[in-house]
Amino acid sequence: MFSNPYLIRHALVAIVIAGLAPVAAAQPNDPVIVDTAFVKEAKSRGALIWDVRSQNVYLRGHIPGAVNIDSISDVLRDPRTEDYIAISEIERILGEAGIDASREMVLYGSKAHPDAYFGYITMRYLGAAKVAVYHGGIDDWKDGGNAVDTDLVKLPPTTFTANPDDSLLATTREVIRKIGDPSVQIVDARSVSEFTGEDIRALRGGHVPGAVNIPYEENWIDPDTPRKLARKQVDNKDGMNLKPRESLQAMYAQLDPNKETIVYCQSGSRASVLAVVLQELGFGKVRVYDSSWLGYGNTFDAPAEDVTYFNVGRVNRMIRSLQNQIDLLEGEIEALKARKE
Repeated sequence: MFSNPYLIRHALVAIVIAGLAPVAAAQPNDPVIVDTAFVKEAKSRGALIWDVRSQNVYLRGHIPGAVNIDSISDVLRDPRTEDYIAISEIERILGEAGIDASREMVLYGSKAHPDAYFGYITMRYLGAAKVAVYHGGIDDWKDGGNAVDTDLVKLPPTTFTANPDDSLLATTREVIRKIGDPSVQIVDARSVSEFTGEDIRALRGGHVPGAVNIPYEENWIDPDTPRKLARKQVDNKDGMNLKPRESLQAMYAQLDPNKETIVYCQSGSRASVLAVVLQELGFGKVRVYDSSWLGYGNTFDAPAEDVTYFNVGRVNRMIRSLQNQIDLLEGEIEALKARKE
């Protein structure tokens, strides 16, 4: 192809350099939501597999070789505000765990758990080059007859250097400024009862004005699966698989893929699910409002619709009622014990 020795030499140098690069940056057509076959291929080429669940659950069985830092949404967020902890602290935690931002990584939890998606958004925000979410998680892995490990995987410590991309996240003040902007659409990933203010999880209930409510479970084939599992109406999590692409496109047809899309929930985890799905469907600029309703509902100058307020007196009455029921049950248990004696 080349007849010039100078060009040949430089072509060879370019190939060598490319081979030394830790991982290529994500390409537009790279899969983001992946299956078991993809995870196996990723493992074979040395990708980092990251189990985002709590460590006690992880130690009961995880994908062999998977790293764990305990629950990702607990470790990397302030428990009081549920916002990210300091970037320097995140760098320390991830570096000590051997997590390298330049390495290809696949994040998973239990099937359909939002934390894997939260992890994806977090790592992309921090500048990770190539990240994927294993939606089926440990459930699909085990259902496929694949082996699990119960040992704690310790990778050699490394230096994690964050390169935050603020375009992926939105702040409370940005959301307030963008309300009513015709080039922006806001999506609420919470339940209907949270959206309408019936279920209050901050000082105020309600929603951001103009927001479209699409509960994150609506991405599943059967959003009622968790309740059916609890009632023993089904014996597996297959209903929590994502809907086919065509069904997802129909569900989001009310949204414009060319507009800036801001997604929020209570603290950013459920919103991350919608954000990743929308990206997969071709939405060009999707941002997660990380503070979400916890931040917005507690900001009293932020305009809201269907506003309700946290009623301390009502909660105290409910607590007293529950305590009375507990006291009655304990009394009945003691009476039964006395009869047996």
